Amino acid sequence: MGSWARFEPRTIEPSASSDELACVPWREMLEETQAWDELAQRAAEPNPFYESWYLLPSLASFDSGNAISILRFTRQGKLYALMPIVWQSKYEGWPLAHIRNWLHPNIFFGTPLIARGMETHFWRTLLNWADDQTRLSLFLHLHEFPLSGPVYESLQSVLASDGRLWGVVEDKERALLESDLAAEDYLAQSLSSRSRKDLNRRARRLSEVGEVSFKWETGTDRISPWIDEFLALEASGWKGEADSALACDTATKTLFRDSLNGAAKRQRLVRLSLRVNDKPIAMLSTFLTPPGAFGFKTAFDEDYGRFSPGLLLEREFLDALQRYNIDWCDSCAAPDHSVMNRMWQERRPLGRISISIGGPLRRAAFGQVLRREMANADSGVQP
Repeated sequence: MGSWARFEPRTIEPSASSDELACVPWREMLEETQAWDELAQRAAEPNPFYESWYLLPSLASFDSGNAISILRFTRQGKLYALMPIVWQSKYEGWPLAHIRNWLHPNIFFGTPLIARGMETHFWRTLLNWADDQTRLSLFLHLHEFPLSGPVYESLQSVLASDGRLWGVVEDKERALLESDLAAEDYLAQSLSSRSRKDLNRRARRLSEVGEVSFKWETGTDRISPWIDEFLALEASGWKGEADSALACDTATKTLFRDSLNGAAKRQRLVRLSLRVNDKPIAMLSTFLTPPGAFGFKTAFDEDYGRFSPGLLLEREFLDALQRYNIDWCDSCAAPDHSVMNRMWQERRPLGRISISIGGPLRRAAFGQVLRREMANADSGVQP
């Protein structure tokens, strides 16, 4: 990642409307969590990682230098969109300054929160702001961005009408669960008969070790001991040995604890654990964002690896769509995740998008960079 520099608060006010885009220090949003939470409830596309209960703890943990700002889009004083941004001086190791949506390694989705029906207004205002705020920036860059859905489609429309040069410079897919089938029917569609029999055999062998139970939990009851159990379970395996478990770093440990507590208080958190004699051997946390959900963190006890506790837990989780009346769940897993790709058959397309900003000379320079980056990309350069 390149170095970060702070934006000076600046407001762009289109004369033809009451739309207002302000670039503010993120700490100013501490006083607007109620409006922020209300925006999340009416967002065109949900993104738990940009909701107040997740983003504010993220910023507190990872932005001690106050480098990150919030783009705050309002109409007649009411909050209609929000996106964290940062200025970076390097791109892919090259000295190419750009503006980008801010993420950290535990933010798995980068779409801004935009109220339904305001997508086009937001993108037009944001791009006008970016044109005016280029400084040395050559382009706007969006990470972990959906390549389908209303937010992407509205962006495409605005870019086409503006005649801006842009491109999808990386695309990928990750496992998604989206089905009207009952859990058993979905499993029969996902796994072969032989694989299902093997999983049943492992479950029977596990039951010989002790009393096996699955425990679904929501809300704040028992949230603190659950978090403690999860952190200890994850740290007991290879992630602990590699010093990459959440508990190995104060910032990630604090973020995990604060974000799960924030989600639980808002009834946005589902916790599922597989237990043997009430000892957790596999655990997962999921953020509820109706009409969908986002998987967050999973862990399992490697001493029970021969029983495939992770697969058994994911098999149980197939019931989540019916249990919580949601249409889909984004795994937030790596594109090559063997377990999720095997169990969940649907896919969500994601990518990185680069967009021209500024005047004709700047856009022409960006075009050279974009064409070089996309020379071997299947998607080509967008007109």
